[in-house]
Amino acid sequence: MRDLVKNLKYVFEPTSVAIIGASNTPNKLGNVLMKNFTEGGYGGNVIPVNPKYETISAKRCYPAIDSVPGKIDCAIIATPAETVPDVLEKCGQKGIRGAIVLSSGFGESGKTELENKLREVAERHDIACIGPNCLGVLNPYNHVDSIFLPMYKMERPKPGSISFITQSGGVGTCIVDVAAHYSVGFSRFVSYGNGAVINEVDLLEYFAEDKKTQEIVLYLEGTKDGRRLLEVMKWANKEKPIIALKAGKYGGALKAAKSHTGNLAGNYMAYKAAFRQAKITEAESLDELFNFVKIFRQPLPKGRRIMVITNGGGLGVLAADAMEENGLFLANPKEETLQKCKAAVPSYATVSNPLDMTADATVEGYATVVDAVMDDDGIDGVILMALLQTPNLDERMLDVLIKASDDRRKPIVAVAVGGTYTDAKRKILDGRGVPTYGAPFSAVRAMKKFCEYSLTSNCKKCMISR
Repeated sequence: MRDLVKNLKYVFEPTSVAIIGASNTPNKLGNVLMKNFTEGGYGGNVIPVNPKYETISAKRCYPAIDSVPGKIDCAIIATPAETVPDVLEKCGQKGIRGAIVLSSGFGESGKTELENKLREVAERHDIACIGPNCLGVLNPYNHVDSIFLPMYKMERPKPGSISFITQSGGVGTCIVDVAAHYSVGFSRFVSYGNGAVINEVDLLEYFAEDKKTQEIVLYLEGTKDGRRLLEVMKWANKEKPIIALKAGKYGGALKAAKSHTGNLAGNYMAYKAAFRQAKITEAESLDELFNFVKIFRQPLPKGRRIMVITNGGGLGVLAADAMEENGLFLANPKEETLQKCKAAVPSYATVSNPLDMTADATVEGYATVVDAVMDDDGIDGVILMALLQTPNLDERMLDVLIKASDDRRKPIVAVAVGGTYTDAKRKILDGRGVPTYGAPFSAVRAMKKFCEYSLTSNCKKCMISR
């Protein structure tokens, strides 16, 4: 790993941050940044830099970065594009080794010379520089937060195991907001924009060795070095699962991707082939990206034999259809398993797979059935569907699912279809590590991708599980 990439530790885990372009004006970018750090829980030293002010957020404000005393780990730059190379030069001379350039107006708008100058300065001083034209980073563990969207408009996720790399700040904020809503934890988030210095390949390499990162999510529009991207994806995916969404696939989208971050989107089939060669899990949409991310926190399945449990017969039929379409198999439960299930459901229930417990299903019945199928080594995974609106199911149903998930015997996912009440229960489950889905097809697609990763990839954990 080159020194430039190693210096990303100063971006994600700085003990001191200088905000260059800080502001006292409400809702200005520099003002939001100051609030993120001074009110968001960051425990390090925050230094505002702007010649217009003497104090910002009750902190002394310095006219320029070279007038700030002492050591600084990371500089967050929010000044006009033309000023950035000179500002970065002064940061380098001061010994700052991490930088986030939020400013736009570089390669994405045709100013490639300005972007090249920024790159030359950063590389000469070994500055791990994120951007330009980006949202920067978020580290929920230490509250480093350069996302300039106010917290009351965009929730921040709790600490977790997912690191998310995105070229697009807009796409990134959507996923972060949804993750926070469903209490799905993140380890790191980085919007790298034009990737003039630190790009998606560098970030993949860094997160593959990051101890707090267990899953890597990649939103990609284009790359400047396809060969290196393939090689690093192949290596990184052996360490941790990578879930990728490629945008800018066809026609006008290619041109849009170029104008967005200044990167070449390239031929989609080449990317698809690279993903396949590296055994990357590819999502087809933002919904799928988020759906896939959640299931990878479950224990790895040893096969494709899935048990479907439901208290709504139609949902079971939909799940069975989706499984056949996606190459999963309805498991054949052992006779002992079926007998345990039969004793726990109404006499008129259909005890097979899918197992329709009927609308009269109770929490106690679900608990017995779940224990039985989790003990059956002929079943590789469980899709449990529950109409939580039925009278017999109460808050204890969540405990049944959480207990089964926490036991780590095999993957279990929940399907809950409904409105406000159901959504609130889904949030609790997702926050406790139980992946939830709003429709059978979504759950089946996620389980399919999870099985494919476990059974075909060459990741170390998968080889052990097989």
